[in-house]
Amino acid sequence: MCGIVGVLGQHEAAPLLVEALKRLEYRGYDSAGIATVNNGLLDRRRAVGKLVNLSDLLVHEPLAGKSGIGHTRWATHGAPTVTNAHPHRAGRVAVVHNGIIENYKELREELAAKGKSFVTETDTETVALLTEAAMDEGLAPRAAVAQVLSRLNGAFALCFLFEGEEDLMIAARKGSPLAVGHGKGEMYVGSDAIALSPMTNQITYLEEGDSAVLTRTSLQIFDVDGNQTNRPVKTIQIEAAQVEKGGHKHFMAKEIAEQPTVLGDTIGHYLSTGAIKLPDPGLDFAQFDRITMVACGTAFYACLTAKYWFENLARLPVEVDIASEFRYREPPIPGKTLAIFVSQSGETADTLAALRYCEGKAHIASVVNVPESSIARGSDIALPILAGTEIGVASTKAFTCQLTVLLILALKAAQDRGTLTEQEVGKHLDDLRLLPGLMSHALTANSDIAAISTALSEAQDILFLGRGAMYPLAMEGALKLKEISYIHAEGYASGELKHGPIALVDKHVPVVVMAPTDGLFEKSISNMQEVMARQGKILLISDAAGIQSGGDGTWQQLTMPDASPTIAPILYAVPAQLLAYHTAVAKGTDVDQPRNLAKSVTVE
Repeated sequence: MCGIVGVLGQHEAAPLLVEALKRLEYRGYDSAGIATVNNGLLDRRRAVGKLVNLSDLLVHEPLAGKSGIGHTRWATHGAPTVTNAHPHRAGRVAVVHNGIIENYKELREELAAKGKSFVTETDTETVALLTEAAMDEGLAPRAAVAQVLSRLNGAFALCFLFEGEEDLMIAARKGSPLAVGHGKGEMYVGSDAIALSPMTNQITYLEEGDSAVLTRTSLQIFDVDGNQTNRPVKTIQIEAAQVEKGGHKHFMAKEIAEQPTVLGDTIGHYLSTGAIKLPDPGLDFAQFDRITMVACGTAFYACLTAKYWFENLARLPVEVDIASEFRYREPPIPGKTLAIFVSQSGETADTLAALRYCEGKAHIASVVNVPESSIARGSDIALPILAGTEIGVASTKAFTCQLTVLLILALKAAQDRGTLTEQEVGKHLDDLRLLPGLMSHALTANSDIAAISTALSEAQDILFLGRGAMYPLAMEGALKLKEISYIHAEGYASGELKHGPIALVDKHVPVVVMAPTDGLFEKSISNMQEVMARQGKILLISDAAGIQSGGDGTWQQLTMPDASPTIAPILYAVPAQLLAYHTAVAKGTDVDQPRNLAKSVTVE
């Protein structure tokens, strides 16, 4: 969750650290801090709240030094206070940490027995104290850190800075991502390449269990067994425009508006030859009897949507699991199973743990936005969604790109298994190629949605309903609204309305119905009538034909362009996203950085 950065530079580190942390603030914004070594002395500055508070503090209390580490926090152990903010310090050692040290309590007890005192509620302070204790026993920094790492259970990315050592930094990872950047007489550390992109495009990704010893002119990497090893240096390209708002008020607005473009890129990548082309080594769905799909949050709803496509188009049974449940349920994995893992960051802790459970039991495919991520590297085949950098915590363009790639996979499965003719597959692909244009059309409803959202912002509870492949989208619409507006919302299958949720319906509860004109439309109209008979306020989202035949008596209507039922769930994500966005704006909440949430969930 948290973002960490380190600089061994030729210039003052504090401005570089703050700029890098701005690019990592989507990972956490409960507090932030930096530490530097200057003339051999270690010092730090920390502030509660968003990064601007740290920036303000540094104006009044500057921090000199060309070597430094920084951190932006999403609180796990301990409340968001200055005392609990990173970097944590114990004597000569400062450390920043992303992850959770699971055995920190027993380590604290051991340290307390040795007379060590604690000033924070965090697990990270334990790491700093253990390192300082090892150095007190005569160990050099590298040996001290190695000893400490061997004793830590849990997930972590760590970066250490030492008093008296202006040309030394040590980093390590286990279960949380970490990258090293190479400059000219400079070295950098970051939770991801986005943080380092203004300083360098030469990146080395640490592998699971790696530790790294950095100076300005050298990098030594040691594997989990302590053996020195080499990891490749890769050139990354992250354009500045990808991490700027581009004239929009919020990143979320920008990312919603980018969807026609990025979907066009995704579709073009996989259909560049006119037929479906997957990255090497490819997939032959004829060899699989079933699919297991695993994800968290919005990516889980993408998987639920894809279940309809795989089963309907390819007649291939699909089981969908929330990663945090799958990993501990430890389900049997029959032979001839394809396991598909979906994650925007490719670093989601529970999803990554579920992938490792499936290693050796199933063929593993991943659908990710970061090709160099841990999930991508652990897969037999990694399928990029090509959404570009997504900064807003509430996923938008990554979700629709995930859906697009999963639909292409479902059509490939139908092709391989012979459940659709070449002509039928071609028709679906033709429909898919229309999607960017249809999405541009859907975005023209922005002002109408903004007006409706002003009224929605007054509600305390909102229901979303959908049938078939629109049911997962109803859940996604409710999740988006909850995430950024803090209004309680739930998504249900329309047919389940009478099995409980209808008890919530009265004149104060808006009910959003996502119902394109398809084979289930008449059923959806019946459910709407049940709501309206109880004074419920229906917002009907449908195409022109659906509005004409089912709009009577509804509170509001939103007209979407005509689209084939297969691609409708992707298209109807647009009004769901815009409803959440404009409702949050009307309520005055923090759209891009909603309370208690962070973009990349790298802890359990």
